[in-house]
Amino acid sequence: MKRIDVAIGIVVKEGKILICQRPADGPLAGYWEFPGGKNEEPETLEQTLIRELREELAIEVDGLEALAEIEFEYPSTLVLLHPFLCRHISGEAVPLASQQLRWVCPRELREYRFPPANDTLIEELIDRFEHPAPSGRVDFDASET
Repeated sequence: MKRIDVAIGIVVKEGKILICQRPADGPLAGYWEFPGGKNEEPETLEQTLIRELREELAIEVDGLEALAEIEFEYPSTLVLLHPFLCRHISGEAVPLASQQLRWVCPRELREYRFPPANDTLIEELIDRFEHPAPSGRVDFDASET
């Protein structure tokens, strides 16, 4: 079975999360996703994410915090998602590789059709933003959601 490592960004700006709609002519057409892309050797996952966000959305991020890896089996491919929580720092997001994009409140994520591999991540994000950790870990203005 083919294995693909994908770095995805949970890009946060003013308490909202950036989501993108997949192109109409590709796999999982019309589904929504967190931006990112396939890891290319010899890049680290963090480098992959930063490159993909620049190429596909023309934005810069910082504060990358690795979240739990997600393994999901599609019929012919094993996908390993490597999500990173990150803060938008510059650039006006432009959907260069997607149909459209939106900044949504975490609880609104349930209203969009994402690939099944994202189900657990979406619930974890909603919980994290609605119940911030007392540790003071950066949630990038989650109080505004």
